[in-house]
Amino acid sequence: MEPVALDALLRSATTRLADAGCPSPAADAAALLAHALDCEPGELHRRVLLGHALAGDDPRRERFEAGVQRREAREPLQHVTGTAWFAGLGLEVGPGVFVPRPETELLVELAAERVLALAGGAGPEAQVEVVDLCTGSGAVVLGLARRLADRAEAGQAVPTATLRAVEQDPRAAEYAERNIEAVGVTVDLRVSDAREEFVDREGLVDVVVSNPPYVPEGAEPLEPEAREHDPRQALYGGSADGLVLPVELARHARVLLRPGGWLLMEHDDSQGESLPRALEEIGFDQLADHLDLAGRPRVVEARWPGRG
Repeated sequence: MEPVALDALLRSATTRLADAGCPSPAADAAALLAHALDCEPGELHRRVLLGHALAGDDPRRERFEAGVQRREAREPLQHVTGTAWFAGLGLEVGPGVFVPRPETELLVELAAERVLALAGGAGPEAQVEVVDLCTGSGAVVLGLARRLADRAEAGQAVPTATLRAVEQDPRAAEYAERNIEAVGVTVDLRVSDAREEFVDREGLVDVVVSNPPYVPEGAEPLEPEAREHDPRQALYGGSADGLVLPVELARHARVLLRPGGWLLMEHDDSQGESLPRALEEIGFDQLADHLDLAGRPRVVEARWPGRG
C-alpha cells in the first residue's frame, strides 16, 4: 500500500465516525491517531502541518484502523485509548469502570473551593478530611487533589488534606488503585459498600463528595457508549426517580460529617429540586444547587449542622 498522509487519514476517519453517529468525530479521529502514533495531540498537529505520512506497512496504521473500527461500533473512545482525561489528569479506564464525564469537573471545583473555605487561609497548618463515596476510577478524589496542588503551586494557602475513598465493585476499585498510584497521592482507598464504610471516621469528616449512581430506573441512556459499556451498577439510582441510592449515601454522609461539614453530590438534571428537598428532610441546611456548563442542575451542596 502507498503511504497516506496523516491529514488524509484524519479526514477519512472523521467521515466514518460521523457516519457512525459519533458526536465529536474530528476530535475522536485525532485522539485515535495520536494514540496510534503514541504522541501528544500537539505533536500530532505539528506532524499534520508538516505533511507527515504513514507507510502502508507501518504497524501504527493498522493500529489506527483497528481503533477507528472500534469507535465506529460506538465503543467509548476512552476504552479504545485506555485513558479518560478529567480535571487535567489522564486516568486509566476500561471495561468495568464508569468513564468520568466533563460535567463532573463541576463537583471537583466546588469541592476544592469548599475545602479552601473550611481551611480559612491557614495553609498547610489546617487539616481537612475528605471522603469520596462511590469513587469508581478515583476521578473525583484525584481531581480534587490536582486542584489543590494547582492552587498551592500558584501560591495560594492550601490546607493539608487527608483523602479517603470507597468503591464497592472490586473491578472498578482496581482502576482507582492504579490511578492513585500513577498520580502519586496518598488516598485511603477501601473496597466496600459506600453506604456503610468509614464508620471509624464518624463525626470527623469535613467534606463528603459523591458522584453516585443516580439515573432513574427505566431511563435508558441515549448514547450507546453509556448504555452498552458503562457498568449498570454505576448508573442507576435504585428507583423510578433515581434517588434511593443518593439519599442512602446522604444519610451515611451525615454520620461521617462533623458539625459544620459539607456534602457535595452530583445528580441527574431531573433531580435539581427533589434531591435538595430530600437532603433538607434529612437535616442538612444551607442547601445550594449548582448548574453545569450546559445550564442544567448538576451538583447539590449542603451543610450538616449536627442535629439528630
